[in-house]
Amino acid sequence: MTVDRFMKVYSNLPIKIRDEIVLVLDGKPISWNVAYNEIKHNTKAGETIISKLVELGVI
Repeated sequence: MTVDRFMKVYSNLPIKIRDEIVLVLDGKPISWNVAYNEIKHNTKAGETIISKLVELGVI
């Protein structure tokens, strides 16, 4: 469900915005594109990114 929300938000972002940082995870900046790749490939980092974006109210 939250992955669907992320994909909806991501797909509606302008292309240039996708390169911008959406959050910092363990001291590393995460862009929308990095978040998309991690979530799409169902990685551990992707799970953390999704939960942080929900926690922050971004998605």
